[in-house]
Amino acid sequence: MSDDNQYTPPDIWTWEKEDGSKFSSINRPEAGAREEKALPVGEHDLQLYSLATPNGQKVTIMLEELLAAGVDAAEYDAWLVNIGEGEQFTSGFVEVNPNSKIPAMVDNSVSPALTLFESGAILQYLAEKFEKLIPDEPHARAKCRHWLFWQVGSAPFLGGGFGHFYNYAPYPMEYPINRFTMETKRQLDVLDKHLATHTYMAGDEYSIADIAIWPWYGNLVLGRLYDAETFLQVHQYKHVMRWAKAIDARDAVKRGRIVNRTWGDDGQLENRHSAEDIDKALADAG
Repeated sequence: MSDDNQYTPPDIWTWEKEDGSKFSSINRPEAGAREEKALPVGEHDLQLYSLATPNGQKVTIMLEELLAAGVDAAEYDAWLVNIGEGEQFTSGFVEVNPNSKIPAMVDNSVSPALTLFESGAILQYLAEKFEKLIPDEPHARAKCRHWLFWQVGSAPFLGGGFGHFYNYAPYPMEYPINRFTMETKRQLDVLDKHLATHTYMAGDEYSIADIAIWPWYGNLVLGRLYDAETFLQVHQYKHVMRWAKAIDARDAVKRGRIVNRTWGDDGQLENRHSAEDIDKALADAG
């Protein structure tokens, strides 16, 4: 492997199976199933296949918020998909999500069963299905949607950009770290300026826009993502911090963020099949 400031791209790119990065053992330049294995199915209509990464937390927080709002039909089974072991490449998972990324969901309350992937699309589907957590007023509804899509377009620069080169790359590289740090701080400033005049992303009403953005940017400023809070000087973004702490205090957020999680000292729950599963996991964590 060459030093990053001496690298010259070849005429034709070829794949290095092991590049020294954290996920190089499972990354490949082609899609599709690598193993024949059916997905487990529980008793509820909604079946979630996920992991408690920021993208996975979006959906479990959404489901817990719906249950907290009295939507009994939002009961769900959540099955852990270990992406480090390549479980997203099983035939059952690929059938639900051909892109082999978590989260993926199946809604068995409709016939034929509806498969869903992409966390933003799942949030919008659930909000519209249950008529919750998306504003009714047209201007607020539009604002909610454009901040939802802002997150979908922006977070890859935080996760796949900053997070990768700051945390997971095989060795420190000054140029990409500087490039993606600058973009991450610009995004935090976008949020900070917006939240200076808004309680939540769509205005006064908590919505799927907040649920989409918080697991990435809220966890980041609260020190739970990449251990980069000092490096990024997140205390500068006081409005983001206020918003992040307010959402972090919500009971449904505390419950949703531990589902499909097998790390951390504030609650772990590999698979979720009932509210009691979360109750026990939180009680065990103290």
